[in-house]
Amino acid sequence: MKFLDRAKIYIKAGDGGNGSASFRREKYIEFGGPNGGDGGRGGDVVFVAVPNVNTLIDYRYKTKFVAERGENGMGKMRTGASGDTLVLPVPTGTVILSENEEIEYADLNEDGMEYRAARGGNGGWGNLHFKSPTNRAPKQANDGLPGEERTVVLRLKLIADIGLVGFPNAGKSTLLSAVTAARPKIANYPFTTLNPQLGVMYAHDREFVLVDLPGLIEGAHTGVGLGDQFLGHAERTKMILHVIDGTEEDWGARYKAIRHEMDSYGGDLTDKPEMVVINKIDAIDDDELKEKLTAFKKSFGRKKKPEIMTISAAGRLGVAELVSAIEKKFLGIEQNDTEQTVRI
Repeated sequence: MKFLDRAKIYIKAGDGGNGSASFRREKYIEFGGPNGGDGGRGGDVVFVAVPNVNTLIDYRYKTKFVAERGENGMGKMRTGASGDTLVLPVPTGTVILSENEEIEYADLNEDGMEYRAARGGNGGWGNLHFKSPTNRAPKQANDGLPGEERTVVLRLKLIADIGLVGFPNAGKSTLLSAVTAARPKIANYPFTTLNPQLGVMYAHDREFVLVDLPGLIEGAHTGVGLGDQFLGHAERTKMILHVIDGTEEDWGARYKAIRHEMDSYGGDLTDKPEMVVINKIDAIDDDELKEKLTAFKKSFGRKKKPEIMTISAAGRLGVAELVSAIEKKFLGIEQNDTEQTVRI
């Protein structure tokens, strides 16, 4: 199934049914009178967050959705049936935005959450409503009201615990395959990963969902390379795993470049707890590793340094220690969240 995390669709709720203008015609009722029923209400359009779906591909080829119209009223005071609600399932984590993406209507970040995006029109009144002492035989009946309509943008932000970020070919996909059962495409050329990849990592009796984001490059926030279109998936993560290629000359420059792109994107990504993973250490000798590691730590100056781990994802060196460190850091993150909740 092709991954799609953004779609623009047109939705319209059902129109209300028209009211009826009819009169009683029974043989033994001398004066008869109006008995027109009301029109039925139009169906609503409702978005529902569903689990086990992680793409908006269903809204790529079909982009117009119209709910059922209410039935017209009938004689003998019969009200028309209301139109059925049109339910549109979307992946959990979908944000519903206005057409210009400036207004956020709803954030369906939990399974089963619903958002009524368009209300159906009310049915029109039948002529029975217009009967009065001075108008005993009204022929007037109302038409149903039109249902609401709008164009909305659906944007999916995957829900994961940990987001993997870094330059292309840093080894993010290899790391994902080393700690989870995911099997992303791995190759020795840039931009191997074109779409976010999910995997589940198990540590003792806990499990963590990881998302491997396509590689960023300098200028991504201006649209260079794949741009920053996938950084929205990191907004919901509790922690960032910054992967750096150990064979690169200047780790500090690489780190600062990615942090700059994250900061330019916004979404408080640079405020999230972070770990830096130096990958491919089996491709450099020990003396060079120590020298680069010392220089990298000095590049932070007086700023608080993130936790740094050195591994080889391909050679499975230090992977077990990394998993343990992630679990330990997560325990601290969850404890801080609990303390903040209690203070509130």
